[in-house]
Amino acid sequence: MRRVVLFQNGSQVDGKVVLWSGCLKNLLSVASTKFQITAKRLFTSQGGEIDDPSLIKNEETLYVSEGEPFKAFLESSPQFSLLRQSPGSQDWVFLNVGGQLFATTRSTLVTKEPTSMLARMFSAPDGSFMSPSAVDSQGAFLIDRSPVYFEPLLNYLRHGQLILDKNVNPSGVLEEAKFFGIESVTLTLENIIQEEQGLTDHSALSRRDVITSLVSTSHISELRFQGVNLEGADLSKLDLRHINFKYANLRNSTLKWANLSYCCLERADLSHANLEGAVLLGVKMLCANLEGAILQGCNMEDPAGCRANMEGKDLLVVGLMWKIMTEVHFPSLDCLAGVNLKGANLEGSQMAGVNLRVATLKNANLQNCDLRGAVLAGADLENCDLSGSDLHEANLRGANLKDAAFELMLTPLHMSQAIR
Repeated sequence: MRRVVLFQNGSQVDGKVVLWSGCLKNLLSVASTKFQITAKRLFTSQGGEIDDPSLIKNEETLYVSEGEPFKAFLESSPQFSLLRQSPGSQDWVFLNVGGQLFATTRSTLVTKEPTSMLARMFSAPDGSFMSPSAVDSQGAFLIDRSPVYFEPLLNYLRHGQLILDKNVNPSGVLEEAKFFGIESVTLTLENIIQEEQGLTDHSALSRRDVITSLVSTSHISELRFQGVNLEGADLSKLDLRHINFKYANLRNSTLKWANLSYCCLERADLSHANLEGAVLLGVKMLCANLEGAILQGCNMEDPAGCRANMEGKDLLVVGLMWKIMTEVHFPSLDCLAGVNLKGANLEGSQMAGVNLRVATLKNANLQNCDLRGAVLAGADLENCDLSGSDLHEANLRGANLKDAAFELMLTPLHMSQAIR
């Protein structure tokens, strides 16, 4: 004789303890009598069907079926039945994530992150459920991910707060957030991970670190390197458009042929950086430090008319550092007001219409430059060589022209230009 505990399929209530011996047919007959059903199949607690009585152990728990497949416990529980039958139950969604069942509403999955994978799974236009994945025996959608890392994200979608238990690794939650496309929480998780890793502002990031961030960030998300240390990094030929580099340390970095269009480089340190051939359309460089930087062949001209703003930029380069700037074109630099170009060599540059109001150009070499319509009001042009330059319609009001050279001017310099 063997003693077994019997439950109806899908239930853990109203069990029956029976003594049994003989063949499987005898046990099914006992189960039919106990539950007032026609018992046809027996299952283990893991869902395996029993077809040989010798496999049944003493004190084992078994589940009796009238022929239907094995069902998990939730569907037959009173709470589940009440939920299925309650008003508005069509909005409820059941997810089987890595074997753990979660109950939530469609609005929770759709409202906060409408572009996420979960939102797309349950956002049918007619209000009906889609079939986004396979379902288990009780109709819950199967998702092969970690339930430990999924739970904090589901709670985040519910109330908007990211709460992590001490035993939950934020790196695992971050990977799940990227998988499900929950973009609004990724920055918070990255900050938590960075704090835990103990990174400091003195730890310079490498090219690999930047590329990893680029490939792991959605194109619709803003990538921020504000205040980040990128000193000496080789970022040449990378597409860095729309990135926030405000206050970043880019000293001695290599940005040759990189695309920096519409980046924010406000107050960034680009001293001695190499930006040869870089694309700088619409870049914001207020008060950036470019002392000793190489800007040969940069493209700053936007056909759409969006101009680079370099107001207050520090471009202090003394001696021969700026000889490489010969014949550089500045067609869209509408604002270089306050720039420090002391001792710079800009010979042959195309700077028509450039705004150099109150700029420092002391001892600068501006021979043969195109400065037509340029604003040089209040600029310090002491000992500046403007020989052969075109200053037609240039505004020199209040400029310091002490010992400036004006030989071989292409157009006569009228006194009205200097005093207006």
